[in-house]
Amino acid sequence: MNNREIAQTFATIADLLAIRGDSVHRVLAYRRAAENVTELGRDLDAIRQEGKLQDIPGIGATLAAKIAEMLDSGRLEFYETLTAEIPGTLVELLRVEGLGPKRVKQLYDELGIESLEELSAAAQAGRLRELSGLGKKSEAKILAGIATLDRHGDERMLLGVAWPIAHEILSELRALPGVIKAAAAGSLRRMRETTGDIDLLVAAEASAEVMRYFREMQRVDNVLGSGPTKTSVVLHNGVQVDLRVLAPQRWGTLLSYFTGSKAHNVRLREVALAKGFSLNEHAFTSLEDGSEILCASEEAVYEVLDLPYIPPQLREDRGEIEAASARALPELVSLTDLRGDLHMHTTWSDGRQTVREMARAAQALGHEYIVITDHSASLGIANGLSVERLWAQQEEIRAVDEEMGPAFRVLHGSEIEIRADGSLDYTDDVLAGLDFVIASLHMSLAQPRDVITRRALAAIENPHVDMLAHPTGRLMPERAGADLDMDRVLAAAAQHGTILEVNASPSRLDLRDSHVRRALEIGVRLAINTDAHHSDQLELTHFGVGTAQRGWATATSVVNTWPIDRLLRYLRGRG
Repeated sequence: MNNREIAQTFATIADLLAIRGDSVHRVLAYRRAAENVTELGRDLDAIRQEGKLQDIPGIGATLAAKIAEMLDSGRLEFYETLTAEIPGTLVELLRVEGLGPKRVKQLYDELGIESLEELSAAAQAGRLRELSGLGKKSEAKILAGIATLDRHGDERMLLGVAWPIAHEILSELRALPGVIKAAAAGSLRRMRETTGDIDLLVAAEASAEVMRYFREMQRVDNVLGSGPTKTSVVLHNGVQVDLRVLAPQRWGTLLSYFTGSKAHNVRLREVALAKGFSLNEHAFTSLEDGSEILCASEEAVYEVLDLPYIPPQLREDRGEIEAASARALPELVSLTDLRGDLHMHTTWSDGRQTVREMARAAQALGHEYIVITDHSASLGIANGLSVERLWAQQEEIRAVDEEMGPAFRVLHGSEIEIRADGSLDYTDDVLAGLDFVIASLHMSLAQPRDVITRRALAAIENPHVDMLAHPTGRLMPERAGADLDMDRVLAAAAQHGTILEVNASPSRLDLRDSHVRRALEIGVRLAINTDAHHSDQLELTHFGVGTAQRGWATATSVVNTWPIDRLLRYLRGRG
């Protein structure tokens, strides 16, 4: 079993234990294990061979033994015993809005309901309203939740899908009278690659008009519930959006509480308790006399805890509390640090604008340099360039570079395909004539791990290859990407000085944040690029920056924060 399968097993166990009624701590232990395994930047089997499974946050001796069992046998006896006791299909019922573990257990115990189909039939027959704690309204709400699942499903949204929705609504809310502040929270603000519901927060003295406007927006399909501090709606596209409103003087605790992951927030509450306070979205409350400390900013929250401000992207309980306590948080790379973009396409291959148009758009965004990197010949579907067309393109690029003047450089590169046999599209003498060479995997991504890893390593080890782009080749949500041995890939990149890309396209975000952090630990150089096929996509850089920040990246490790002269010296030195 691989990391993904083991994480899914732990996640399912957590849901089944919650339905069975096990302790919250046991449920959270499996849930946290699932999340941490999902976010690992390394292969579990490699970590196991080093004897370091228990170094993974949330993995103690018991869970380490279960991981070892799954790695060795491809099965887990505990999981099989649990699903014999509680049907695994009950987990599906948790997808319905309003159904929690206790209610699912009640439906199973009292009506024998094991699936969504059985739940729907029972609700339509009016059988649910007979249960304790349920009535006609609850039954109707469950039917509405099932209908929403049928129409839209409940898959997590890509960051690039949720982001514009959230910010369009925030723009409307900020314009309302009485709204002081508005922000996105949750995994969206933490810049996770996917998000479930969208969490929006507003600071206002009065909430009634804000909630009324939110409920009545044209984009709203269904109001799930509404009160003075929280309203939940489903949009016509199936996205659930939750809005919370509190007074401005409580903004800091509100924003902090609904931004951090559950694990991060638990740690903050532990720090607060040690200082004699409880902490929730409303305030710090003294355990001694019940008095409140209100925080109008997040900075104030961390000041009460005697911690420096922790950036949202780090709030995952992956060592940020310890680093903050030691005053050792990294100074994260920012969008303004970037000076250039090393990966983009033009009409020479599958891009939609010319070299000149891409150059002018990048200059308008404040870049100092770009590299034009159209596809090589093997990627015929992308109109890849033959060697003859490559040299013809170089003439045009040199002319545009001259035209743009000395303050902005346009370099000539190529995104060359790593073929199924591990060879590269162009010969070394052709590669030597380019300013910057990218190697990429697009084809035969389902090859066995060792085979496809050797393909990536062959490119990394070639002295003419400057960067490995979107290493796994994934395209979310439909393509998971190659099953690379990332330990070997990262080690080789560190050894050979080959740059690894953090691809800012929201459908890629590859390297993943966990791989970014591991790369930095062993000295790999990174680049944050858009892979733009139109000048509009040059403005997606912030998604890549967010991913790099989640991996604790600083500007010094990202080569396109460097001045062009330094970057060119680095390339000459390793080529």
